[in-house]
Amino acid sequence: MEKAFGVAPARTPVKKGTARAALVDLKESSRFLLTECFRQFGIETVLVSSSAPERLRQEKFEACVLNLAPGAEVVMEAARTSPSNSRIVLYGLGGSAHEAMRFSKYGINAMFHEPLERPAALKLVRATHMLVLHEFRRYARIPIMTEVTVVSGDSHRLSATSIDVSSGGMSLKSAEDMPSGTNVEISFSLLTLPRVTVRGAVTWRKPKSFGLRFDHADDRRHKVKEWIDAYLEN
Repeated sequence: MEKAFGVAPARTPVKKGTARAALVDLKESSRFLLTECFRQFGIETVLVSSSAPERLRQEKFEACVLNLAPGAEVVMEAARTSPSNSRIVLYGLGGSAHEAMRFSKYGINAMFHEPLERPAALKLVRATHMLVLHEFRRYARIPIMTEVTVVSGDSHRLSATSIDVSSGGMSLKSAEDMPSGTNVEISFSLLTLPRVTVRGAVTWRKPKSFGLRFDHADDRRHKVKEWIDAYLEN
């Protein structure tokens, strides 16, 4: 019987076309729940604990879930600067939207809140899975969290957090009220898009959130469309 020496074990082959989500340093209960949620939409989960930054530089993943704890910046930086993972869908776990803003430069796409509950987790995966599966053209809005400054016509200024963005407008989260029909000017940045300012109008309002449509007469909105097109085509 032949013996082989010094041969490193081969990596488990990845099925061609399979979307993978890296679960970085998550506790067992969270890994189990998220694995079940992603599996329902044909997304394979991969447990990543040691050398997470290195793996995200070298391996291709379509999504990544990680705790928003000390050290998260290193993992996000590795993903966003990797040629193969620069457009990875980043999910934060734990903390509030305000706390997530500490990491806004890395473009967190969505947040799982703790304690992690199956209905809420499944709802979030359902809302974002087409982006993970690269069904971009069927996904009109890109979920992404970034700080947004909103100034109304009477110079009232408030801070908000983006929920998602499309070429036509944005959904925002804010504790302050902004009535429907209000004309505003907003400014924000998105990953590779430097800070942009564009006019818009509030079209709907819900508790702690509202949506606005960009002003078609404001040519600055084209910068947002160009960024979205580049994001979808990457």
